Amino acid sequence: MTVRPSLLRDLENPKLGVNSRAELCCEIARDFENKGEYEEARKALSGYWRRIGEPPKLTDLERGASGEVLLRAGVLSGIIGSKSQVRDAQETAKDLLSQSHAIFESQRNTKKVAETQTELALCYWRTGEISEARDLLKQALSRLTIDSELKAKAVIRLAIVERGAAHHDKALRLLTSHASLFDRIHNHTIKGSYHDTLGNALEDLSILKKRRDYTDRALIEYAASSYHFEKAGHRSYRASVENNLGVLFFKINRCAEAHEHLDRARRIFASLKDVGSVAQVDETRACVYLQQGLISEAERVARLAVQNQEKSGRQALLADALITHGRALARLESYGPALMAFRRAIDLSAPSKNSRAEDAAFAAFQEIGERLVVAEDGQPLSGRGWSHDKRAIEHNLIKAALEQTKGSVTHAARNLGISYQSLNYMLRTRYRDLLNARTPARPRPRKSTER
Repeated sequence: MTVRPSLLRDLENPKLGVNSRAELCCEIARDFENKGEYEEARKALSGYWRRIGEPPKLTDLERGASGEVLLRAGVLSGIIGSKSQVRDAQETAKDLLSQSHAIFESQRNTKKVAETQTELALCYWRTGEISEARDLLKQALSRLTIDSELKAKAVIRLAIVERGAAHHDKALRLLTSHASLFDRIHNHTIKGSYHDTLGNALEDLSILKKRRDYTDRALIEYAASSYHFEKAGHRSYRASVENNLGVLFFKINRCAEAHEHLDRARRIFASLKDVGSVAQVDETRACVYLQQGLISEAERVARLAVQNQEKSGRQALLADALITHGRALARLESYGPALMAFRRAIDLSAPSKNSRAEDAAFAAFQEIGERLVVAEDGQPLSGRGWSHDKRAIEHNLIKAALEQTKGSVTHAARNLGISYQSLNYMLRTRYRDLLNARTPARPRPRKSTER
C-alpha cells in the first residue's frame, strides 16, 4: 500500500459517517491514481463502484458525496478504459463526470466544477474531440483564479490538447508562461507531467524549426520529469519518459544512449505487465536498429511489436508498429509482406482521420517506390499481383502530397522524389479524381531549337 497512512487510520474510525466514509474512500483512490496504481484505486472505491459500465451505488449518500463518487468513478473509467482499450469506456466516463459536474454546479462549488471540467476534457481529448476539450479547459481555467495543483493540471492538459492540434508554439508559450506556478507546487506527479509535456513541445519544435537548442532543452526537461516521477513513485510515467528519451536520442543519432533508455523503459513496463507499452518500446528500438543498419534485428523486434500491439488492441500504436515492420521488410527485399504491412497500417489509420495513413503511404513510397510508380505504358514496374494495394497506397500518397503543397504539382513531385512529368502523367491517366486537387497547369515555354 502506497497511500497516506493517516487516510487508512481515519477509515478505521467506527464513528465515521456514511458521507465522510465515501469521501475518504474517494481521497484514498485519488492518492493511488497519483502514483499510477489504478487497480488499487478501483479497489479503494469498490464499496461504491466496482468496474467500468457498472453504475455507482449512491444510496443514502448526500449530493456532495455522490458527486465525489461519480467524479472518481468517471476518472478511473477513462484511465483504465484507455489503457485496456475498453469499448465505449470514454463515453461511460463522460456520462459519470457530467453527472458529477451537474451536482457540483447545482451546489455552486466552483472548484469542483472546474475539476470535473478538467477531467471531462481529458476524455474528449482521448476520443479526438479537440475543440470540446479545449473549451472545457478554458472554462476550468477561468474559474481557477488562484494558483493550485488543479490549475496546474488544467494548464498541462490544455498544452497537451494544443500539441494534439499541432499548435506547438502555443503549447510551448502556455507552459513557459506558467512556469512560476509549477515552481510553487509540491506534487511530484504534476511537476513531472509539466516537465514531460514541456519536453514534448520542445522536441516537436526542434524538428519543425530545426533548432538544436530546443533538442538540448528537451533532454533537460525529460531528465527533470524522470526525477519527479521517481520521487512520486509513478513507475508507468517514469517508463514513458525513458521511452521519450530513447526516441529523442534516436532522432539525434545517439543510438547507444537511445538503447540505454529503451532498456530502462522496457524493464519497467514489463514489471507492470503493460504489454502495449512494451510493444511501443520495441517499435522504437526497431527504428534505432534501422538507423544503425541492423536490418534483421529491426525486423525481428518490429514483428514482436506488431504481435503484442495486436494483443493490446491499441490500433494507432499497431499502425506505427506496422509501418516500422514494413520498412524493415522492404530493406530485406521482402516486398510483398512489406506492402501488406503498409496497406494494413493505412486501413487501420484511415477511420481516425489522423496523419498515420499519410505516414504509411510515404513510408511505402520511400521504401518500395520503384515498385509503386507506374511506367509510361501504364503498367506497374514490378509486383503485378499487388496492383490493387499499390493503387490505393499510391493514390493516398499523391493526395496527401497535393494537400500539403496546396495543389502544386511541382512541389508535390519534389516531395515525392519523382519528376513533374511522372506525377502529371499519373494524374492524367490513373488518378483523374485527383485532378481537382491540383492548381491549374500553366503552359510551359518550349525550348528553342535554334543554335
